[in-house]
Amino acid sequence: MKFQFRLAYYLFGLFLGGVFVMWFLRAKADDKGVEFCYLPNCRVLKDLRSKSLEIDTLAQKSLDAKWVTLEDIRQSLRYGDVDFSKSNEAYRKGKIYVIEGKTSNNEEITITMVNYTNKVLLEKIEKK
Repeated sequence: MKFQFRLAYYLFGLFLGGVFVMWFLRAKADDKGVEFCYLPNCRVLKDLRSKSLEIDTLAQKSLDAKWVTLEDIRQSLRYGDVDFSKSNEAYRKGKIYVIEGKTSNNEEITITMVNYTNKVLLEKIEKK
Protein backbone atom coordinates (compact mmCIF):
# COMPACT_ATOMS: atom_id res chain seq x y z
CA MET A 1 0.00 0.00 0.00
CA LYS A 2 1.34 3.41 -0.93
CA PHE A 3 2.35 5.90 1.73
CA GLN A 4 -0.31 8.45 0.77
CA PHE A 5 -3.10 5.89 1.28
CA ARG A 6 -1.69 4.85 4.67
CA LEU A 7 -1.47 8.52 5.65
CA ALA A 8 -5.06 9.12 4.51
CA TYR A 9 -6.33 6.13 6.54
CA TYR A 10 -4.34 7.28 9.57
CA LEU A 11 -5.66 10.86 9.40
CA PHE A 12 -9.23 9.65 8.86
CA GLY A 13 -9.00 7.39 11.92
CA LEU A 14 -7.40 10.16 13.97
CA PHE A 15 -10.22 12.53 12.97
CA LEU A 16 -12.94 10.01 13.90
CA GLY A 17 -11.26 9.25 17.22
CA GLY A 18 -10.93 12.96 18.01
CA VAL A 19 -14.60 13.59 17.24
CA PHE A 20 -15.63 10.67 19.44
CA VAL A 21 -13.46 11.80 22.36
CA MET A 22 -14.70 15.40 22.13
CA TRP A 23 -18.33 14.24 21.97
CA PHE A 24 -17.84 11.86 24.92
CA LEU A 25 -16.01 14.40 27.10
CA ARG A 26 -18.48 17.19 26.32
CA ALA A 27 -21.43 14.99 27.32
CA LYS A 28 -19.66 14.00 30.53
CA ALA A 29 -18.80 17.64 31.34
CA ASP A 30 -22.38 18.77 30.73
CA ASP A 31 -23.69 16.09 33.11
CA LYS A 32 -21.37 17.20 35.91
CA GLY A 33 -21.63 20.93 35.21
CA VAL A 34 -17.91 21.22 34.47
CA GLU A 35 -16.62 23.84 32.07
CA PHE A 36 -13.34 23.43 30.19
CA CYS A 37 -11.64 26.77 29.65
CA TYR A 38 -8.36 26.59 27.78
CA LEU A 39 -8.37 29.86 25.88
CA PRO A 40 -7.40 33.13 27.64
CA ASN A 41 -10.80 34.80 27.10
CA CYS A 42 -12.68 31.89 28.67
CA ARG A 43 -10.24 31.61 31.58
CA VAL A 44 -10.52 35.30 32.48
CA LEU A 45 -14.32 35.32 32.29
CA LYS A 46 -14.55 32.15 34.39
CA ASP A 47 -12.25 33.68 37.02
CA LEU A 48 -14.36 36.86 37.14
CA ARG A 49 -17.59 34.85 37.45
CA SER A 50 -16.24 32.72 40.29
CA LYS A 51 -15.56 35.60 42.70
CA SER A 52 -17.98 37.75 44.69
CA LEU A 53 -19.11 40.89 42.88
CA GLU A 54 -19.03 44.36 44.38
CA ILE A 55 -20.53 47.33 42.55
CA ASP A 56 -18.89 50.78 42.48
CA THR A 57 -21.03 53.95 42.71
CA LEU A 58 -20.41 54.85 39.04
CA ALA A 59 -21.61 51.41 37.92
CA GLN A 60 -24.56 51.63 40.30
CA LYS A 61 -25.67 54.84 38.57
CA SER A 62 -25.71 53.00 35.25
CA LEU A 63 -27.71 50.15 36.80
CA ASP A 64 -30.15 52.64 38.35
CA ALA A 65 -30.71 54.26 34.93
CA LYS A 66 -32.39 50.96 33.89
CA TRP A 67 -30.74 50.73 30.45
CA VAL A 68 -28.62 47.83 31.69
CA THR A 69 -29.38 45.17 34.29
CA LEU A 70 -27.30 42.89 36.46
CA GLU A 71 -28.46 39.99 34.27
CA ASP A 72 -26.87 41.73 31.27
CA ILE A 73 -23.61 41.89 33.22
CA ARG A 74 -23.83 38.19 34.05
CA GLN A 75 -24.49 37.31 30.41
CA SER A 76 -21.55 39.47 29.33
CA LEU A 77 -19.35 37.62 31.83
CA ARG A 78 -20.42 34.35 30.19
CA TYR A 79 -20.48 35.25 26.48
CA GLY A 80 -18.52 38.52 26.26
CA ASP A 81 -15.07 39.25 24.89
CA VAL A 82 -12.14 40.50 26.95
CA ASP A 83 -10.22 43.36 25.34
CA PHE A 84 -6.70 42.29 26.26
CA SER A 85 -5.11 45.42 24.78
CA LYS A 86 -6.76 47.44 27.58
CA SER A 87 -6.78 44.71 30.24
CA ASN A 88 -4.47 42.87 32.64
CA GLU A 89 -2.85 46.06 33.90
CA ALA A 90 -2.05 46.67 37.56
CA TYR A 91 -4.68 48.96 39.07
CA ARG A 92 -5.39 49.64 42.76
CA LYS A 93 -3.73 46.40 43.98
CA GLY A 94 -5.66 44.38 41.42
CA LYS A 95 -5.86 43.95 37.66
CA ILE A 96 -8.27 45.80 35.42
CA TYR A 97 -10.27 43.98 32.73
CA VAL A 98 -12.38 45.51 29.97
CA ILE A 99 -15.19 43.26 28.71
CA GLU A 100 -17.29 43.89 25.64
CA GLY A 101 -20.79 42.46 25.78
CA LYS A 102 -24.42 43.10 24.89
CA THR A 103 -27.59 43.97 26.79
CA SER A 104 -30.88 42.12 26.43
CA ASN A 105 -31.88 44.86 23.93
CA ASN A 106 -28.84 43.91 21.82
CA GLU A 107 -27.00 47.16 22.60
CA GLU A 108 -23.23 46.88 22.85
CA ILE A 109 -21.73 47.71 26.24
CA THR A 110 -18.24 47.96 27.67
CA ILE A 111 -17.74 46.77 31.25
CA THR A 112 -14.70 47.71 33.30
CA MET A 113 -13.91 45.43 36.23
CA VAL A 114 -11.07 45.25 38.73
CA ASN A 115 -10.04 41.71 39.65
CA TYR A 116 -8.67 41.31 43.17
CA THR A 117 -7.55 38.05 44.75
CA ASN A 118 -10.83 37.50 46.61
CA LYS A 119 -13.40 39.75 44.89
CA VAL A 120 -14.29 41.56 41.67
CA LEU A 121 -15.22 45.25 41.59
CA LEU A 122 -17.62 46.35 38.84
CA GLU A 123 -16.22 49.79 38.21
CA LYS A 124 -18.16 51.22 35.26
CA ILE A 125 -20.55 50.31 32.46
CA GLU A 126 -20.60 52.28 29.21
CA LYS A 127 -22.62 52.16 26.00
CA LYS A 128 -20.56 51.84 22.86
